[in-house]
Amino acid sequence: MLFQAEKLFLYVYMWVFKQVTRLLPFRWPQTFEGPGSSKALLEHCHQLGHRQVLIVTDQSLVDLGLLQPIYQTLTALQIQHSTYAGIAPDPTQEQIEAGFTQLQTTQATALLAIGGGSVIDGAKMIGALAKNNKPLAKMTGLFKVRKGILPLFAIPTTAGTGSEATIAAVVSDTQAKRKLAVLDPKLMPTAAALDAQLMLGLPPAITAATGMDALTHAIESYLSRNSTAHTDTCALQCARTVLTYLPIAYSQGDNLEARQHMAKASMLGGMAFTQAGVGYIHAIAHNLGALYHVPHGLANAMVMPHVLRFTLAGGGRGERRMAALARHCQLSESNDNALAAAALIERIEALNQAFRIPKHPAELQEKDIPAIAQAARSEARFTYAVPRYLNQSMAVQLLLQIKGRH
Repeated sequence: MLFQAEKLFLYVYMWVFKQVTRLLPFRWPQTFEGPGSSKALLEHCHQLGHRQVLIVTDQSLVDLGLLQPIYQTLTALQIQHSTYAGIAPDPTQEQIEAGFTQLQTTQATALLAIGGGSVIDGAKMIGALAKNNKPLAKMTGLFKVRKGILPLFAIPTTAGTGSEATIAAVVSDTQAKRKLAVLDPKLMPTAAALDAQLMLGLPPAITAATGMDALTHAIESYLSRNSTAHTDTCALQCARTVLTYLPIAYSQGDNLEARQHMAKASMLGGMAFTQAGVGYIHAIAHNLGALYHVPHGLANAMVMPHVLRFTLAGGGRGERRMAALARHCQLSESNDNALAAAALIERIEALNQAFRIPKHPAELQEKDIPAIAQAARSEARFTYAVPRYLNQSMAVQLLLQIKGRH
């Protein structure tokens, strides 16, 4: 009875939240697309009057020499630059604060993020520290980046997170072993370049994991009760593109067309979940990342079939929307919603197998399951408009299935 009352309250709360988000002043980034579009982005940065930038990236990209063409273009444009390469996967508060310290030693008027979602998230928060006179911990949660961020130009080198088109940044709290989410429209980058040329060297495993992250964004935003006509359009296009081109990008890493389609899909997924939100797949994956450092896209891929089966079992909106998505992606022609929705889950499992993604996260410890269940439920409770809510016992059972215990 208590759970039924809580669900009713959450449905009402999320309906009100949806009306509020519709009024938010979303400003999408100026976007440059196509191989070589990173040069157009840098020219745009120059046209806006920036003559000193701090490049935020990770050391592996520096070591691979990926930034050399960027350096050459910046020099030709007479834009001075320094590089902070201290961002690692799942960026920590310490890494972000170190980047801010380096920023303070420069006269940079803008940030240039070159890397995956972790790099772009880290750059967002470095930019937030530059404009807001308060520690990072005080900006976690909703709408707390009151003074905005330093102008941010993003060049994603993976196709998955969509961080170049979101109002979110995720930071790891290493002491508490949890992830902190910062959500504010002011985190939206100024401009982004979807340049597949920079993604040609991405290893197959990372291609798969990041691509499945984009698919998760599409599916969860489409299932969300906060979805709109705009987010539905983005989510459906993202899902169909990923299902078509991710297997090609995985098996043919030098296929520029497939890489470019995946770059666009990633951004569309980011746009969809920025307004509609995500769900329990992300809530559970965030905790697997925080506790065991499971890469986010990989965690999403392993968790996704189990959460979707739970959603499908509840019937209603979840079943109808999964079926509609499956039909749009030409996975099923059945008029039976349950059968069509099941075809979507089967396709995801087939992709995971083809990409050699494990069925279950080996790191997941049974002793941690009650705490993970509670943390995932808490993350979703006032943030995600999921089609079917979990109580604690349901969440524990779901996590046992994810672990491989039936």
